[in-house]
Amino acid sequence: MQRRKQELEELKDQVRKRGKKFVSYKEGADLYSLGLHTFEKLAKDANAIYRVKGRVLINIEIIDEYMETFHEFSD
Repeated sequence: MQRRKQELEELKDQVRKRGKKFVSYKEGADLYSLGLHTFEKLAKDANAIYRVKGRVLINIEIIDEYMETFHEFSD
């Protein structure tokens, strides 16, 4: 369990420093604290999917922009 938490922290560091623009479904689900199926649907709805030689990569910059469309403002 500790190793998994460390891997997630390393992924977050890479993303924050913009060293990593693309993630897998599993990495994205972990990064956004969503279930795998939910993240897959989110990526498809955002049109953030790239297929490279049988590998699926998700552009997190597109995901971030898409997520902003759900922002609710309070009065």
